[in-house]
Amino acid sequence: MALLKVKFNQKKRVKLAQGLWLMNWFSVLAGILVFSMGLFLKVELRKRSEVMDNSESHFVPNSLILMGILSCAFNGFAGKICYDSLDPTKFVKWKPLLKPYLALCFLFNILLFFVALICFLMRGSLDSTLAQGLKNGMKFYRDTDTPGRCFMKKTIDMLQIEFKCCGNNGFKDWFEIQWISNRYLDFSSKEVKDRIKSNVDGRYLVDGVPFSCCNPSSPRPCIQYQVTNNSAHYSYDYQTEELNLWRRGCREALLHYYSSMMSSMGAVVLLVWLFEMSVMVGLRLLHTSLESIANPEDPECESEGWILENNLKDTLKSALESLKKIGKFNQVEAGAEGAEGEEGGKTPAITTVS
Repeated sequence: MALLKVKFNQKKRVKLAQGLWLMNWFSVLAGILVFSMGLFLKVELRKRSEVMDNSESHFVPNSLILMGILSCAFNGFAGKICYDSLDPTKFVKWKPLLKPYLALCFLFNILLFFVALICFLMRGSLDSTLAQGLKNGMKFYRDTDTPGRCFMKKTIDMLQIEFKCCGNNGFKDWFEIQWISNRYLDFSSKEVKDRIKSNVDGRYLVDGVPFSCCNPSSPRPCIQYQVTNNSAHYSYDYQTEELNLWRRGCREALLHYYSSMMSSMGAVVLLVWLFEMSVMVGLRLLHTSLESIANPEDPECESEGWILENNLKDTLKSALESLKKIGKFNQVEAGAEGAEGEEGGKTPAITTVS
């Protein structure tokens, strides 16, 4: 028994073809939207590529761009088929291509669904990418004279100001690295010498942070040096002065920004996927209703359309049997080739008569 069998007359077939033609062009617009989202996300990720450890995060935007292009191509082609199906003489040339095309549409929709899921599941990979990238970026903050790193200070400062964050996981991350360049240190000063000698790696570490960590909403002037020294500042307790510095780390801020963006895009892609599925189902009904016309010379006669010719169980069974036949056929061919090789390897015996 066919799955979702529907009876059609000529009027219904025409309406279905016209509706599908319109839906396909809406799908083309949806494909342009998916492509644009992927392009926008790629640009946003490239803006902060200096604080990202690898290019794994670009898998999502690249997938969205590819799906957008494929959506435009598939739906543009389907729109042409639906338009030509209004004229039986034009539709004849598309008949041999419809089954392979529908199979490709099915694979495309599977890929589109997985891309939507990836948009929701990339948070973990993005988290590790940002954590390592920000850690490396903070190490290079002081290298303003080193080619390839001279803009890292500006990148980190602009990042902390824009996202209202400080450090990787928090402002104390700056205490663990030397973020002040040696060219701005007075090595004749006893304080500088003592700090460098007290560190195993010979680094100049201070309990201070760059100016970009300061919160402009703080009612007091920003305290960016001797942050943990309560006695160095009047009426100050660094554990309660929440408004003085940004408390949130930049990894958390960026992760929230990108993951919320990807989640929104994933929701849009899911909606596009549902729309694409409905278009594919409609195209299948149109295809079967046109193929099942009893008398092609009488286009006004009734016909039946369906999604699957048999029920789902029988369809899966026949698909498995077809795969088994293909496998057996390949084994037989391989065996025949082996036998031919053995026969070719035998040399006929030659007897001599004296």
